[in-house]
Amino acid sequence: MSRYKAYPEYKDSGLQWLGHIPTHWELVQSRRLFAQRKERARQGDEQLTASQKYGVIYQKLFMELEGQSVVQVFTGTDILKHVEKNDFVISMRSFQGGLEICGYPGCVSSAYIGLIPIKHVRPEFFRYLFKCSPYIQALQSTSNLVRDGQALRFENFSQVHLPRVPDDEQKKIAAFLSHETVKIDALIEKQQRLIELLKEKRQAVISHAVTKGLNPNAAMKDSGVEWLGEVPAHWRITQIKYVAELNPRKALVELKPSLECNFVPMEKLKTESLLLDEIRTVEEVISGYTCFCDEDILMAKVTPCFENRNIAIARGLKNGVGFGSTEIYVLRTVKHVSNSFLLYRLQENEFMRMATGTMTGAGGLKRVPTDFVNSFKFAIPPIPEQLDICSFIEKQKKRYDSLESLARNQVELLQERRTALISAAVTGKIDVRDWQAAA
Repeated sequence: MSRYKAYPEYKDSGLQWLGHIPTHWELVQSRRLFAQRKERARQGDEQLTASQKYGVIYQKLFMELEGQSVVQVFTGTDILKHVEKNDFVISMRSFQGGLEICGYPGCVSSAYIGLIPIKHVRPEFFRYLFKCSPYIQALQSTSNLVRDGQALRFENFSQVHLPRVPDDEQKKIAAFLSHETVKIDALIEKQQRLIELLKEKRQAVISHAVTKGLNPNAAMKDSGVEWLGEVPAHWRITQIKYVAELNPRKALVELKPSLECNFVPMEKLKTESLLLDEIRTVEEVISGYTCFCDEDILMAKVTPCFENRNIAIARGLKNGVGFGSTEIYVLRTVKHVSNSFLLYRLQENEFMRMATGTMTGAGGLKRVPTDFVNSFKFAIPPIPEQLDICSFIEKQKKRYDSLESLARNQVELLQERRTALISAAVTGKIDVRDWQAAA
């Protein structure tokens, strides 16, 4: 914040969350600036929903933006509350992300509390103040919400005193923050788009390597598989069932009841990694769970885990054995087939697309059929070339992962700067009264 000047003089606000404030700012009770709106929903009011991402917007709009449904009230609408544009709402999540501004008139759930601006309130200023980290922490300090399962009430809001800032100064601070946060958000969006492009490029490298090989001058042949097209002439066309056993019945170790092993529920199978923090005995998991061993490939078969490419090689298992969800496929490769090569082959875009298209079941319980996995046709090179391809992919992954990490760090720094800038401006730590937007 060194590029911005401070106010000429400060005084102690007496509040931890505000600290020192400009001498001409006043400290007032929240009730002097905002009143609680207690009006029931009006005839024709459209239902609104509060979100930390969009503020308070129409439920239909929220569902369009997010592609998900929300709970709507069709009976007993007399319990709904009317709100106006530029009201603020205390929602069930306000202790996590602050108060939300209403973008539209309408009605909200009875679980929400509407706040009416009284006087000396520029909604565009308080929109930022109510979302700044120090204020949210002050709200949290009014009640142990997490422990007691409480919701924030008007009484909690009233306990946190607010600064009364001259109206023209509120307007200038809001304009400054609007201008600066738009620029920061644009930079964040660019970095996030870069991350997505890096992921796409990384996946394209894997797909090309496992379907066409590394030698651009290799003699090619028609694979006989329509979607696969031409492949190197010396590669052989096969099916998964000939190179790996799907869900092998027997483990490679003796399963004594007292033997300790890893337990892997579905949520701990990720893309190319397993979280091995749960230890059980064989006796506890021998019934009702899928068994696997070191070097087995684990692949989620249920949506959305499968589409997220939750597939990994089991390594470092306790006593070489593990058990996990029955929604996990286990593939044990035969000799002369690299499990790493098969892993990358299963991550390839066309396999993912075709497998997703064959899923059976309803809603969130769709699964990739066993028959599809076993009969999937692909081209495979000799084992030395498999290993060379895997080595190449590993090097490329490190490169793209490094670039992605740099981009993620940049996003974090920009988000931290955005948060700090908002807090500094709305609590009076920087003076922007003379600020003018650059041409």
